[in-house]
Parts: sequence; C-alpha cells; structure tokens
Amino acid sequence: MTRKKRRAVLIVMGLALIGVASTLVLSALQTQVTFFMSPAEVAKAAPDPATRFRLGGLVAAGSFKREADALNVFTVTDNAASLPVNYKGILPDLFREGQGVVAEGRMVNGVFVADTVLAKHDENYMPPEVASALKKNGHWQEQSGKQPASTPGT
Repeated sequence: MTRKKRRAVLIVMGLALIGVASTLVLSALQTQVTFFMSPAEVAKAAPDPATRFRLGGLVAAGSFKREADALNVFTVTDNAASLPVNYKGILPDLFREGQGVVAEGRMVNGVFVADTVLAKHDENYMPPEVASALKKNGHWQEQSGKQPASTPGT
C-alpha cells in the first residue's frame, strides 16, 4: 500500500470514528433533556405519559396533604391552571403552600407523579422558569420596596 493510500484510509477511519462518537454523545444528551412546563401549558397540550418534564409554579393554598406511606399530595398552580401532584418521599425543608416549587416527573392518568421536588431556597428567590411562566401569564408581582444591591464603585 502506498503512502498516499494509507493516509486516505486513516483520514476516512478518523472521520468515521468522529461521526460515531458524535452520534453517541448527541443521543445520550437527548435522553437527559427535561423540558419545563407550567400547569397552563400542560392543560393546553398534555405531554405523552412517557415524557419526563419539569412542572413549575406555586403550591396552591390549602392543597397540601400527607397520606400514608410518605405520599405527599399537593396542587401546583400558575393562577391560570392547576395540576395535582403526587410525590413519595421527604419534601425539602422550605416547601410550603404559597411558595414556588419545581417538580420533575411525568403525567399518569391526569396526575403529575414527581420523583424530585425542589423548593425555593430563600424569600427572594424564584426559579427562573417559574418566574417567567408567572410573568407570561400575568400573575407575577414584583417585590415592592426592594432595591437591587449596588456593587462597590458604582
């Protein structure tokens, strides 16, 4: 085999290897992506039961119930629509009614079955996805009297 043919074979094999590696990486990333939806978006177009997604909004007042076997039942709302949520496990310490929450899971018979629940971490924080969904639906209320912290030298 001549030097020129050997070089051509190596280049073709290298390109094929890069193609296979790229395909594997992209397929792995695609299975790890979870999309964010608000209860209003779920009400408009219910996702496939096999599709995992994140549901965000506020925990509706008076909706939280703790049932047997550590099953927590509550309703997530964006004030345009509400969706019942079932979560089996220990809830975050900051979880409470009227606070922002993001739950990850899937829809089962009209109920969102969550395997992860995240609560906001302080009184000023709202997950960006939840805040944008509430703003989009016209239910966002800005914090009155709060001024952004100034940086030194400005």
